[in-house]
Amino acid sequence: MRDRRISIADLNKLRLWVESRPLVPEGEWYKDFDSFKIYGEGPYPKTFLLPGQTAKGESM
Repeated sequence: MRDRRISIADLNKLRLWVESRPLVPEGEWYKDFDSFKIYGEGPYPKTFLLPGQTAKGESM
């Protein structure tokens, strides 16, 4: 978290988003939380991206 400069507020947004059990596409997707993006494929998150890094797939 500190190495990637992810804010506590954005981590809380991630927690709330995960708890909402979002429907994600079967292919590639990403969700932007301002200080980072989470990238996934199907039901599985794959990695966190820093601001400025390009995400592939459908925006959630």
